[in-house]
Amino acid sequence: MPELPVPLPVGAPGEPAAGIAGWVCADPVRRLVAGFGGTWPDGDLTEVLRFLDEFSARHWDFRGGRERPDAREPDLDPATAALVLDAAAALGLIRPVPPTRGAYAHLVVLGGLAHACVRRVAHAAYLLRAGLTVSGEVAVLGSFRPLSGWERATLADAGLPADDTEVDVLDTAVRRVFGVAAPAERDGVDAGHPHHSWSSRTYRPAGLPPVRVLAAPSSEPDRRRAHTADTQRFWAGHAQLAPGDEVLMVTAPIYVPFQHCDALRTLAIPYGCHIDTVGVDPALSDPAVLPEQTLTPGRYLQEIRSAIRSMRALHAAPTAG
Repeated sequence: MPELPVPLPVGAPGEPAAGIAGWVCADPVRRLVAGFGGTWPDGDLTEVLRFLDEFSARHWDFRGGRERPDAREPDLDPATAALVLDAAAALGLIRPVPPTRGAYAHLVVLGGLAHACVRRVAHAAYLLRAGLTVSGEVAVLGSFRPLSGWERATLADAGLPADDTEVDVLDTAVRRVFGVAAPAERDGVDAGHPHHSWSSRTYRPAGLPPVRVLAAPSSEPDRRRAHTADTQRFWAGHAQLAPGDEVLMVTAPIYVPFQHCDALRTLAIPYGCHIDTVGVDPALSDPAVLPEQTLTPGRYLQEIRSAIRSMRALHAAPTAG
């Protein structure tokens, strides 16, 4: 029998960091640490998070600062690979779950690699057409990250436009799955560099809430492109979030723990809103949507590390605790 998923931090207004210890100290994490030769530390949650961050940097970081498609795949023996996959399932990185509510103030779709952008927008459209109520807007968040050659080839193989950037793919997907031709409103700043620029396009599909496609600037433009937390913060500044607003985030199951905790830190703490995060369910996807990239034990280890780092940042946030 598979283990029940370990609950994520609850994300409720007033206690956004509640539940971190339950996730990072859960048996699947402890078994992973032991399986890679580690000894669980003595000490409080701060010490455990420090240890896990440093331990995972040594054993589970295969990106080395590169983009996810460029990460190397570790050579794991079958028993270790099975241990990793069991842990990933127990920690909620494999099986998608449905939204916990039937109505939200906002539905937020997180960008990513090209194929993931297409799948996530399609899943958001499915949820709305299946009866999910959104009183505010659907926000589709990305950046001006240039697509890799692999992403362009994946789009071309599927007969989709070979767009230039992540936000272009999101915009194309919105037009296709929501049946809209042109934005009703648009805004933005072209600063001459993608890390400094931003754009906003709002579509108004018939019978559905408005859909805004937003490309965020980087909060550290001299060092890197915009990342997930940047896009969440940038959207929050445009969305007029209110205390108690319920926000549903859509991503891929493998990213749910880390992106959920990023949203708690960037949205729940400063705005007092409630965060739910779900992964795309491939069984509910449009069959024309691009298939998901093959997910390996190395990929799951990398994103368990991402979740640990996100929870450490959440725990250290000024009002968390």
